[in-house]
Amino acid sequence: MKTLIHNIFYTLLLVVISWGVSFAQGGKSGGAKVSGSLSNEQGKPMDYATVSLLRATDSTVVKGALSNDNGVYTFDHINAGKYIVKATVVGYEKAVTTPFTVSENTPAVAAPALSMKAGNTTLKTVNITANKPLIERKIDRTVMNVENSVLAAGNTAMEILAKAPGVTIDKDDNISLKGKQGVTVMINDKLTYLTATQLATLLKSTDGNTIKSIEIITNPSAKYDAAGNSGIINIKLKKNSQSGTNGSITVGAAKGNFWRDNSSLNLNHKQGNLNVFGTFSRGDNKRLRDIAIDRTTKDSIDTPPYLIPTYFKQFTAMQSTNHYNNYRIGADYDVTSKNTIGFVVSGYSNTEKDNNDGKTTIGAQPNTVDTSLNTTSVIDQSYKNFALNLNDRLKIDTSGQELSIDLDYSKFKNNSNARYDTYYFLANGQSAKAPQLLRNQTPSNITIYTGKVDYAKPLTKTIKLELGAKFSSVKTDNDLQAQIDEGNGYINDTTRTNRFIYTEKITAGYLNLNKQFKKTSVQLGLRSEYTQSNGDLMGQSAVKRSYLNFFPSVFINQTLNDKNEISFSYSRRIDRPGYDDLNPFVYYLDPYTFSQGNAFLRPQYTNNFEFNYTYNKSVNVSLGYSRTTDVIAELVLTQGQKTFETHQNLQTQDSYNINVNTPYTITKWWTGNVNVNGFYLGFKSNGVNNQGNLNNGQAAFQVKSTQTLTFGSYRFEIMGDYQSALTYSIFKIKPRYGVDAGVSHSFADKKANIKLALDDIFYLRRNNVSSQVLNNDFQVRQKGDSRVGRITFTYNFGNSKIKSREHRSGADDEKGRVKGNN
Repeated sequence: MKTLIHNIFYTLLLVVISWGVSFAQGGKSGGAKVSGSLSNEQGKPMDYATVSLLRATDSTVVKGALSNDNGVYTFDHINAGKYIVKATVVGYEKAVTTPFTVSENTPAVAAPALSMKAGNTTLKTVNITANKPLIERKIDRTVMNVENSVLAAGNTAMEILAKAPGVTIDKDDNISLKGKQGVTVMINDKLTYLTATQLATLLKSTDGNTIKSIEIITNPSAKYDAAGNSGIINIKLKKNSQSGTNGSITVGAAKGNFWRDNSSLNLNHKQGNLNVFGTFSRGDNKRLRDIAIDRTTKDSIDTPPYLIPTYFKQFTAMQSTNHYNNYRIGADYDVTSKNTIGFVVSGYSNTEKDNNDGKTTIGAQPNTVDTSLNTTSVIDQSYKNFALNLNDRLKIDTSGQELSIDLDYSKFKNNSNARYDTYYFLANGQSAKAPQLLRNQTPSNITIYTGKVDYAKPLTKTIKLELGAKFSSVKTDNDLQAQIDEGNGYINDTTRTNRFIYTEKITAGYLNLNKQFKKTSVQLGLRSEYTQSNGDLMGQSAVKRSYLNFFPSVFINQTLNDKNEISFSYSRRIDRPGYDDLNPFVYYLDPYTFSQGNAFLRPQYTNNFEFNYTYNKSVNVSLGYSRTTDVIAELVLTQGQKTFETHQNLQTQDSYNINVNTPYTITKWWTGNVNVNGFYLGFKSNGVNNQGNLNNGQAAFQVKSTQTLTFGSYRFEIMGDYQSALTYSIFKIKPRYGVDAGVSHSFADKKANIKLALDDIFYLRRNNVSSQVLNNDFQVRQKGDSRVGRITFTYNFGNSKIKSREHRSGADDEKGRVKGNN
């Protein structure tokens, strides 16, 4: 305990002295930059070690610093002289370099590398905790630290994502970032390769207690896959890296319209060179959603044409029951001090049952009923996934030269059994005609193989080369088996039965070159992707494509002084159509409403430009512009009295945005964060579906504010959000807003924690959209099960010794465009 207090005191003293020296120097820009690296006996980087620069003559402290995640530390503006570097960290022996010299007019000096040995002192039940801010701004991304957030307890990944800065979720669970759709979602740096529906299902059944953080990357480098015109959202899952055997168990319950429950178990065992970990979670979610649709269609009759309006009023109560079971098991093993191999097995087995009851009235005049229909549907769905990742990380030398290899296999087996019964009535309530009885089975199999290699090598002390290659192969097989009952039992419905097989192979390579100047860093990147795809509607048509694309990227960061930084970035991106959007099957909601895929969709391309200003490493202001061509847009089109949803390519989308993110501290116990995003989205296209030209756009804004209040072992969080009215494609979207709050309490030496939270306290959140373009005239009002109270209990158990070394997991790029992932 005495050693610990001494180290803490020494660290604080270094910070004060370092600040005083910097202040005394008056912010001088002269002098050299001194940098070095720390590692342990196994060659692993030592992060967050206390490092001090001392004069060699009298051991006077000149400056203090902390090493970063890679074990690297830096001292700026160092005058000529002879110095030594001393490093300390709890649990390790003190390490001191040999003396080295900083000469006049020398821009950079490398201090001798330090290797730290584990100390003999055993620390007993000492816990040092520091809460990260809920919202954290880094140089290339915004991070939402979910792990200890009150608002994350008992929520799903989808519900947490909706609270992230700049992120919105629409009525159909489509994810937008800064107002733009086309977001790539990754889990632990791995692509999900899921359709929009499958991705929504995955996020809805991922327990928020298993999430560590959510990273929002608006302009990714060439190292990342080129997919995603509005950026990448990377969900980082928890992984325990403490020594010994330890873990946590979480149980929770929630009440909205119905009761829900969730539970999860995290286990970790680390001994010597072996680290084994596992996560298991399950839950039961039952939700209610109401949708009201008012629409007017106009039929053309006689010559010259006369437009005869028909008025539809539809109300559907949608009840969904979801059961999920997720698992993730893996191990890392240090073959040598420089080589780590590992594997991760993950998957899920989920079921969902939807019961929908829709009533539609039809009239020749507003608010009159000439006929009506009642459609009930029962949809039983199952989703299963198995994924395997094998990885190898090789640290070739201490300069930072590294090689990593990942091999991935993933198999999805989804199945849906649906029944649609429609009954027709006259105005007086009598039966109008025989009912329409439909049912279908839709088995869907998706198989994904990927292989990926990344290599990094520092060419000099200021130049670093990164290059890599990736190959992915995806096959999705959708079989629609449809039947109709015309009075003598169900028979095959040849008008709907079909099979669609889609294959896609992408071969990619990238190169990044980083150059660090005195106050400027520059990164130039180029990625190439060669795509081969084939969409085969069995027995009818096939759509084959092959194309080679290049995706350049530029990042420039300039440090003006200790508190001010500016940066500029540019990247070119691609979005390939989702597998479900390509599937040309017709799915009926009722005889007047259906959806249909489009096998002829083309990929869309986006050029992104972004300028950032950062003050004091916290306040961030960004300005962005992007232009997308061949925009893949959701459209609702009208043919006679029928309305259907599909996707088509529009000509252009222009996006302008400004984003301001600022954390602040009011008092020692009250901190907060405000994110304000203003944007303009404009869509233009001529001759859309032969129904006219489209020129739609509107300025809009989003505001999200989080307040955190800490009183001893109690932590309160309040989050409010507001999104103004906006235009997207053909849709006018009404304002959306709400307030969430929660409190947590830790006890039993911080091993136990209980959290209470209430989402949408005032029951205000709803999704209302309308459209009056392209012959459309409709309004949609949707209210979900948004006000939910939650209670969650977490208990941490096992060995809580301070870890003896940093053990880094090896798993990098995996599954993004399939529907219904857990």
